[in-house]
Amino acid sequence: MLKGQKEISRDEIEQALKDYRWMLSTLEIHREAVVKMEDEGIKSAIAQYGEKAGMPKGQGGISDPVFNDVVRREIYSTRIILDYKRKVKEIQNRIKYITKPRDIEILHWILEGKSFAWIGSHMKLSERHIRRIKETIVDQMLRKSDSLENMVS
Repeated sequence: MLKGQKEISRDEIEQALKDYRWMLSTLEIHREAVVKMEDEGIKSAIAQYGEKAGMPKGQGGISDPVFNDVVRREIYSTRIILDYKRKVKEIQNRIKYITKPRDIEILHWILEGKSFAWIGSHMKLSERHIRRIKETIVDQMLRKSDSLENMVS
């Protein structure tokens, strides 16, 4: 790992592989929401013109519950985006370590969110065999990053 990066565990890689498809979908939804908020402008919630612009402003915070909720959602979206982005990037950086065509095919379908039963049926292999291959894929992703870490140290 590079300095300042957190080492990723086997369980985290397995979970990221399992969640990859919906994390990408969630990232897309949150990015669209953030872009929409930027386009509409969060500051537009604060009156700048008309009668309300001349009214006294409260000190210490904004009392508008709608504006507060928009800010809360933006903070949540930013947190989610950063966390999912880190996990997705971690998987994407490790995909290159999978070199066998069959493993690449199985990894592709796992990342597409297909079940082990579906992949097994599609590839004419047992579900159990697909699970074993997934374990080897995770091992390869871990081993390669460990060997890179040793080279950097």
